[in-house]
Amino acid sequence: MPSKTALPLSASHWGAFRAEVKNGAVARVLPFEHDPRPSRMNEAWPEMLNSPLRVLRPVVRKGWLEGDGGAARGEDSYVEMDWERVLDLTAAEIARVRTFAGNQGLFAGSYGWSSAGRLHHARTLVRRFFASVGGFVDQETNYSYGAAMAFLPRVLGVNDGVGASVTSLSTIRDHCDVFLAFGGIPAKNWEIQSGGIGEHRFDTFMRDATSRARMINISPYRKDVEDAFAVEWLAIRPNTDAALMMALTRIIVAENRHDQSFLDRYTSGAERYLAYLSGSTDGVEKSAEWASAITGIEADTIRDLALSLPGKRVMVAANWSLQRARHGEQPFWAAIGLAAVLGQIGLPGGGFAFGYGSSNAMGNPPYGTPLTGLPSLPNPTGIAIPVARVADMLLNPGATYRYAGGTHTYPDIRLVYWAGGNPFHHHQDLNRLRAAFRRPETIVVNESYWTATARHADIVLPATVTLERDDIGGASRDRYLLAMHKLVEPAGEARNDYRIFTDLAARLGVEDVFTEGRSEADWLGWAFETITDRLRRRGITPPSFEEFWQTGYFEMPEPGEPHVMFEGYRQDPAEARVDTPSGKIELFSDSVAAEPGQPGHPVWLDPEEWLGSAKTSVFPLHLLSPQPDRKLHGQMDFSSYSRGGKIRERECVRLNPDDANARGVEDGADVRIFNDRGSCLAVAKYDAGVLAGVALLPTGATYDPDGRSDRNSNPNVLTRDVGTSELGQGCAAQSCLVEIERLDRPLPELRVSRPPVIHPAGN
Repeated sequence: MPSKTALPLSASHWGAFRAEVKNGAVARVLPFEHDPRPSRMNEAWPEMLNSPLRVLRPVVRKGWLEGDGGAARGEDSYVEMDWERVLDLTAAEIARVRTFAGNQGLFAGSYGWSSAGRLHHARTLVRRFFASVGGFVDQETNYSYGAAMAFLPRVLGVNDGVGASVTSLSTIRDHCDVFLAFGGIPAKNWEIQSGGIGEHRFDTFMRDATSRARMINISPYRKDVEDAFAVEWLAIRPNTDAALMMALTRIIVAENRHDQSFLDRYTSGAERYLAYLSGSTDGVEKSAEWASAITGIEADTIRDLALSLPGKRVMVAANWSLQRARHGEQPFWAAIGLAAVLGQIGLPGGGFAFGYGSSNAMGNPPYGTPLTGLPSLPNPTGIAIPVARVADMLLNPGATYRYAGGTHTYPDIRLVYWAGGNPFHHHQDLNRLRAAFRRPETIVVNESYWTATARHADIVLPATVTLERDDIGGASRDRYLLAMHKLVEPAGEARNDYRIFTDLAARLGVEDVFTEGRSEADWLGWAFETITDRLRRRGITPPSFEEFWQTGYFEMPEPGEPHVMFEGYRQDPAEARVDTPSGKIELFSDSVAAEPGQPGHPVWLDPEEWLGSAKTSVFPLHLLSPQPDRKLHGQMDFSSYSRGGKIRERECVRLNPDDANARGVEDGADVRIFNDRGSCLAVAKYDAGVLAGVALLPTGATYDPDGRSDRNSNPNVLTRDVGTSELGQGCAAQSCLVEIERLDRPLPELRVSRPPVIHPAGN
């Protein structure tokens, strides 16, 4: 336990840390003493607390005040305004839209990575506020694994088939023989965890996973598993994982090496899926040769891999990135099918998993660390769109769309209120999103920094960052409940989201509904009491709040047994029947078959933009946009740490040397990346670990539009804004073709490295 003189603890999505505070400022950040591999991203905090890009005072866009209808959003200057006046103005706008368009004209946007703390969780707060005023249009699913969220419950009968429910690492270490890592296990993704974390266990995971198992990195990028670990690389064309899985499954069945008893007892519709694989339904056997032509992997390699699996304990692991593509539901379903024919589901160290390598804590023991923030309130409108369809909604009011088995209608949005998120980072085809953001009458943003979203807003309200408020953080698969101390006073006139929404609620006559008569300190005490009640019911003795706050953390006891997905179902399928129509894992689903273009079982569907597309004659490179190494999404983009991974203030695009040489692009040259949707700039970096025909440009560069071009390195100027399918409507960013050429002019200055023009109040 730390002494009474220990530095105060706080946390971010990059992990827990202690901070040395001098003269009201964070002088330095020190790693949490129990973290074996702390993230360096927290080192950016002292600099970013007082970044010149902080939003310091409330501002209103000049053109909005003059009634320009949104024409200059993203290009305009701003006028400072005092808090009382801007809150009156914002509340009046909300009331006006409610009167003339109804609550279905209000859209409350957010995303879950704004704060590690649960009390000051912006998405919870903005939804609670708008529920208090009578309802709003909400978002559901997410950009990370939205297709899986909409799809997997239909075939698995559970809502937690992706993410933290994955089988515990200890069973991989003790039982797994072959670990098929589709999409790899990138170390950088283990830097982060929503809610904050006390331990980064990547090294432990990889050492344990490779100590016994043969691990195969099935990815277009060799370094999707670090070189330090003994891992085989099977280079595969992007978007073709489902074809490889189907061929592996077909070979195992054709050789009569499959577990028919498992299929009979635990699955439904296997015979229809296996008939498709044999070619009896469409005349095309899903053979090694068939898959080779699609994936680029030699047929003999596919055959040898398939025949090496039966009789082994096999984990079929798929990274979330696989389903962020056109028809992204299919590789996840095909992974379930492969695990089923091997008879591995529900066994320690075997089966399937979606999420290893996508975020920290995947595979950790199920500590069940209880976390809570403000309780949610029901949304009276009952309207929610898939998160990745926001541009469609704004551009097409009244249009119908298919999603999750139903037909829905896009509402007519008049006011957008965004708090805790940056859609100009997450979304695809940013030129299209920019046009969409010029459609509403008013856009309001609570924001700490001058992000691209803030620059497209009419009213920008300065919000605090994590280190400027008290909170509680942690993650359900991490052993530490974390105290998040307020370390410094807010920059400028920034306020907590809770206070902003409380003041707006008071103006709209619903303060008691929103606050329930509690202050922020009251809610913090309520949250801790709720947490301790849950702990006591589990036989765990929690500390007092004072002890917890002084120590900075509470360490959860180790769970008694490791978690194995579907273990109970395997042991007793009748008692633990899954919630599907058949009561079994469905390899054929009638509800999926009812959807347009879906045969009802895993199927190979052309991703439209991939290396097998006719479009490669114009745009011959498949662009992948992985998560960045030195920031979380776009956060801290202009910190020194993030900029240290750039060259000439631009991100590096990784290219196979053969692809670069064919274009006359030297290592370190400035390049333009383009397709028919837009273009952006980057610096070429040779990397023989990138499959030929593939380019890797990480997300996170702040969007800096110049017509249809981006002065910066944001790949989402290039990605296609289309759903994974009409079933899942998830993000399909990884299905994207581009061309690259050497830049024939100097790199332009970045405008987004400084705030927009701000006119003092009264001018």
